[in-house]
Amino acid sequence: MQNELPERLLNFAVEVIKLGIHLNKNATGRYINGQLIRAATSAGANYEETCGAESKADFIHKIQIVLKELRETCYWLKLIQRSKIVPESNLETLVQETRELTNIIAKSVLTAKKNR
Repeated sequence: MQNELPERLLNFAVEVIKLGIHLNKNATGRYINGQLIRAATSAGANYEETCGAESKADFIHKIQIVLKELRETCYWLKLIQRSKIVPESNLETLVQETRELTNIIAKSVLTAKKNR
């Protein structure tokens, strides 16, 4: 699972980038796309930083940033769903993956804090 997570985060970011093709059709979509891509790609990049944490406190801080970025990504995806600016079929898999990744990272945060 530990080695699978970086790959899942990378693939997730790629799928969000692909979603952007559908969002870039108007100013609102472009704005949302920029926010969504920033949050989704940041989650994976920050996870990579977490892997090189210099201390337990540094690890906890960085893994919490990953969680924050995933939660923000979830917000933008829900906004896209509710506003119906792209077909639902393009979103359900991404929303599910966001939930799963968020749950994994949230559990990591709890475990890290418990083991301080």
